[in-house]
Amino acid sequence: MRIGFAVPVSGSWATPANMVRVARRAEELGYHEVWTFQRLLYPRGHPMGPVYRSVHDPVVTLAYLAGATTRVRLGVAVLNMPFFSPALLAKQLASLQAVSGGRLDAGLGLGWLPEEFTASGVPFEHRGRRGEEYVRLLRRLWSEETVAHEGAFYRLPPVHQDPRPDPVPPILLGGGAEVALRRAGRLADGWVSASREDLSRIGEKIAVVRQAARDAGRDPQALRFVARGVTRVRPAGAADRGPLTGSFEEIRRDVAALAEQGVTDVFHDLNFDPEIGSPDADPDESMRRAEAALEALAP
Repeated sequence: MRIGFAVPVSGSWATPANMVRVARRAEELGYHEVWTFQRLLYPRGHPMGPVYRSVHDPVVTLAYLAGATTRVRLGVAVLNMPFFSPALLAKQLASLQAVSGGRLDAGLGLGWLPEEFTASGVPFEHRGRRGEEYVRLLRRLWSEETVAHEGAFYRLPPVHQDPRPDPVPPILLGGGAEVALRRAGRLADGWVSASREDLSRIGEKIAVVRQAARDAGRDPQALRFVARGVTRVRPAGAADRGPLTGSFEEIRRDVAALAEQGVTDVFHDLNFDPEIGSPDADPDESMRRAEAALEALAP
């Protein structure tokens, strides 16, 4: 089991200085990876919650942290493909892979918020088919000398796009519906769960991804299964507590239970704790609690 930690990207504690503090401390403590996520905008009056109200761009954040760290890997869970052209995202992630010294893990998704599609000028329909074409084109841009493409959603004249990333970043696909899980098994290097995933039953979705990989003639044992750990540190012993909510000891036991379900990577994400990742939270108290969690939950 590889253990990661999310850097501050949401709410009042998400300052550049705090991002660096968390990333460097995670590296010192032996965490495998630090993680970010994307929220392009927040529709006025939307009920999704305060964690999404103020969120930094993940690509810029990881580029910043690439220069502040040396070993820890850098992940995003996830970038929504429809908001970028394939050529633009291929260029950005290739450059991020270069400046980080090959430490990038690229989590990609389809998006779910209609207002973000409107703002990006792309249709909400056919996201799945668009995503399949997108991933295949992204891999070609990262690996082929000349790329020409005429697809249902994207077109490229014969082009070069250099420098190509070395090594090519692993692609982890998100999504919880069965069609998305099977897509990850067919096309990706792994699957990453969403913030609302029921972690007590994540093994059922891992099984779907693995079977899809077998059906496609791929080795399911080569895939990574990354659980976004929406971690909330609370007093021990709550009768109705969910996975990764409770005392440090309870949370560590929950991590072990995730490994038994087939999870290969878990990262603790305090951004989704409303007591920490909200614009109204006390940033100093948020950092105090985050640094305590970093120490207590270190691998």
